[in-house]
This record gives sequence, C-alpha cells and structure tokens, in this order.
Amino acid sequence: MAATVALWWLAAATVLSGVGASADGSGGAVPTPPEVLGQLASDGVGFYWPNLVVTMSEASAGYLWGNAAALLLSASVLVLPSLERLVTQLAVISYCLPIVAIGPLAFIVIGSPAHGESSGTAVLLAGISVFFTTVVGALAALKSADRASLDLVAVYGGGRLKQLVKVQLISALPGILNALKIAVPAAVLGAVLGEYVGGVDRGIGPALVNAQQNLEIARAWGVALVAGLVAGAGYGVFALLARFVTPWSSGRQAAS
Repeated sequence: MAATVALWWLAAATVLSGVGASADGSGGAVPTPPEVLGQLASDGVGFYWPNLVVTMSEASAGYLWGNAAALLLSASVLVLPSLERLVTQLAVISYCLPIVAIGPLAFIVIGSPAHGESSGTAVLLAGISVFFTTVVGALAALKSADRASLDLVAVYGGGRLKQLVKVQLISALPGILNALKIAVPAAVLGAVLGEYVGGVDRGIGPALVNAQQNLEIARAWGVALVAGLVAGAGYGVFALLARFVTPWSSGRQAAS
C-alpha cells in the first residue's frame, strides 16, 4: 500500500503533472495524495455520508437478491442435475449483458426514485453484477464434496436431500463464502454504474458526475478512493467471516 501511494505521488508530481492542466499549469487531472486527502478532509462526513448511505443501500439490496437467486439456482442443480446447463447459461447471459446498455432500459421500466431514495435501476444492476460470480463459485463448491462421505450417507439410508445438507453444503461453505467475498466489490460497481442512469440525486455516482462536470479533480479522486475503500472493506469483512466460520478450510490450506 505504501509503495502504491509513493508511486502515485511521484507520478502525479512529475510525469503526470501536466496531464489535463490548464495553460497556467494548474488543475492537473492527476492530483497528489495530499491534495486528495485535503479535499477529503474539507468535504468531511457531511458530504460523504449521505452519498454513501444511498449507494450502499443499493449495493446491499442488489447483493442480497442477486446472491440469493444465484445460490438457490446452484442448489437446485444438485437436486435436479439436468438444470445445470440452463443455470450455467443464465449465468453466462447475465455476465455478457452490457450493463451500460441495460441501465437505460431498466430506468425506463423502473422509473426515477423519490428525492434522496435509492434507485431501483442501481439495485438491479448490482444484482446482475454479482449473479455470475456466485453461480460459478457455488456450483464448483457444491461439486467439491468428498465422494466417500456422500457414499457413507447413502449407505446409512440418506437420500439426495440429506447428502446435500449433511455433506455438500458443509464442504461447499468455504467456496461459497469466497464467491460471496468476490461479489462485494462487484455489487458496489454495479450500484455506482446504475446511479449514472438511475435518476438519483444522491450517491457515489452523482457525486462523481458533479465533481467531473465542475472540474473538481481532487474531489473526484476522493470520491473514487472512498468507493474503493468501502468495497475493499466489504471484501475484508467477508474474508474474516470465512476464516471464522470455516476454520478447517484455513488449516487445510496451511497444511497444503
């Protein structure tokens, strides 16, 4: 992290100092870290909190429904293996959908939110953004169960559902949590993209657009930095959760 900041500072002060600058040499497109931090301190909680609340509520709602749909469909494949091709195709289609093209169409159908409210368009795009990652990760994880354990449940009279609950879900938990971890930044990105076309007046997306239009370069970088830190924090929370919930997985990785 320190090396990244140092490299950014050096580049902004030297080779990138003239990029986007005005005739008098001011207003470069790449500010130094102190300039960004100074703008962050100047804007303060009063600026960032209302915008973050809207974006995080959109990302959270999309994260929940997108992952819920992905996990339900993935689990259904174990009960009805013939559904695997359909579920996989749905995941691939969701991944191939151009978000920037789907956004305006979704906005036409969903409409604008009330003042200060979350955008349904942003929620939808956040859900689409996490669907593919979770489906692929969950399917791979649910198939990773030990064959001997499955046979043991069957020998003792356990059916397909008991194999799913007693063996496959437990063995798949580390992989599912990894997929959910990766989906956090995707949900934030989908929500921000949805805000560009979702008709919201608050949020990280509108804050970025306003800063860009007003040529507030340091603020634009600050907003982007805060969004990245929030997404990274969500990723870190799920990483800690995975280590706490599945300690056997950490021990297995260390042994290998």
